[in-house]
Amino acid sequence: MKKHTPKQPAYLRSVEECLERMSFRFCPQCGTKLQPDFRFCPSCGEKLPCPVDESGPVSTTPSLSLFPAKRDEALTSVVKSSLATSSSCELMGSTAHACNTATTRPALRKTRNSLRLDREVEFNIKDATPLVVPPTSPFRDDRIKADNGVGLVGTPPKQHTVTFKLDRGAESALESSTVLKFPRTVRGKEKLSSPAKQVEERKRLTDKTSCKAEESTVDGSPVAVSSPVTSPISKSPLKVTGKGKAKKAKHAPTVEPLRESEEVTDTTGKKWKLEKLLSQSTTELIYEVLQTVSRSTSKESNHILKLGAKDGRIFNEQNFLQRAAKPASVDKWIKQNKMDFLGIPSCVGFGLHAESYRFLIFPNMGQSLQSVMEEEDELLPEKAVLQLGCRILDVLQYIHSNEYVHADINAENIYIKPGHKSQVYLVGYCHAFRYCPGGQHVEYREASRTPHEGTMEFISLDAHKGAAPSRRSDLQSLGYCMLRWHAGTLPWSLLAHPDQVATQKQRYMEDVPALLSHCFGKKSVSSAFQTYLTKVMTMQYSEQPDYSLLKAGLSAALLQLGGLLEQPLSF
Repeated sequence: MKKHTPKQPAYLRSVEECLERMSFRFCPQCGTKLQPDFRFCPSCGEKLPCPVDESGPVSTTPSLSLFPAKRDEALTSVVKSSLATSSSCELMGSTAHACNTATTRPALRKTRNSLRLDREVEFNIKDATPLVVPPTSPFRDDRIKADNGVGLVGTPPKQHTVTFKLDRGAESALESSTVLKFPRTVRGKEKLSSPAKQVEERKRLTDKTSCKAEESTVDGSPVAVSSPVTSPISKSPLKVTGKGKAKKAKHAPTVEPLRESEEVTDTTGKKWKLEKLLSQSTTELIYEVLQTVSRSTSKESNHILKLGAKDGRIFNEQNFLQRAAKPASVDKWIKQNKMDFLGIPSCVGFGLHAESYRFLIFPNMGQSLQSVMEEEDELLPEKAVLQLGCRILDVLQYIHSNEYVHADINAENIYIKPGHKSQVYLVGYCHAFRYCPGGQHVEYREASRTPHEGTMEFISLDAHKGAAPSRRSDLQSLGYCMLRWHAGTLPWSLLAHPDQVATQKQRYMEDVPALLSHCFGKKSVSSAFQTYLTKVMTMQYSEQPDYSLLKAGLSAALLQLGGLLEQPLSF
């Protein structure tokens, strides 16, 4: 009785009929067409199974020269062990085409490479090793087993570079399993032609990155990247950038003095002759100048010229004076607030000189408070300090209403006009900052600016932290100045390191009585200082100050001492 077998697909029957008529075999290693009496493959050198006689095959290697039953089993095992369905479909298509032409080799190479990749190639995510076999490394003679136990035995072929390529399914699976991002490749160095170049490239990258290990994350677990040069196509590892890093401090350009009697011309065409150098620093020079009417005659003019680098901070001061300190605006403010005087400097001219200098011209405003204290060589009396505080508060209220803060209040930037010692000017707007552009207060962000800008002894804690100065910054600086002028010292006056100064300011902001005790010791302290400091130290960053309340406290203490705001300063 004939055994019933299931009906085979048409393409398998056609393959069997074709193979039964074929008198040759194919190499299981490379797929080369072979003659029946060949024992070794002439292309790859693979040792072939024993010759097939009429009774059946002797080899257990799945080749296309097997009998139908064995051939079906071999084909099934190849299909099951393939990495992707595209490879197996290509195998079937190529085999069917070989039956019709009997001259085309089956496409076994890609299938075999896929099998070898599945067993031999392991992706090490830690080292990020590329899928390139160096020319000096031959293939290993490993046995690759399929699902049915039938194996393919590989022998070392000729030494040459082989690049394995994953099919789309394997590539997508690999990409989805890792979150490690590799640096971009270096153009022209995707492949190195020799191991010597690989070593050279590895050494260069190692020196550049100082062999610092970094950590990455793969599938939610930390992976230590021990070396950044495991791949010849990789660059240095990813840079670690810390948040909140402060901007690099800009070095102010040094200004070389001009010779006396040299002339400068402002933007309106007026000529100014340098008469005498009054003061000098690394960033600015102050000259006494005369306005020249003609070559033969000169007009006496009591003016001073401030000279700085063309692209230095003097440009910031010029911008402030043009925006917020126009004489018409100042006069209007004085009339509206029924004031007798407002110490805003009036800029009467400005311009460029010799393509590297920028200058500003002011009426003579007298001498700085710092020079006055050095001449007197004694501390300021409480009455004078209270007068100065009230005058500076008036100026601050005006510039704050024009969306600016001064950001560098100190004795060097306060001028007193001789003969009119009740007229106090606040000058030096090189650090002026527009804190409220368009009516929108800037946000508090530490390290958004260069930290410690301004005179370190008097700047606010916000400036130490690199935050943009605000109105409370000016008021706190004025409080430090009043204590220094009257007491002669501050807890951080002898400290040189900015961070140490900031630490002390942070400490005493939270304890104003301790600050006063440190400055005055056992001496009696006016309640006006404590009231003022307590108020400004507890202000919020964007809080609107109550200038009237602050000034009223100082004025009340001044009246108790028998002084008036309109009286000349008494030193």
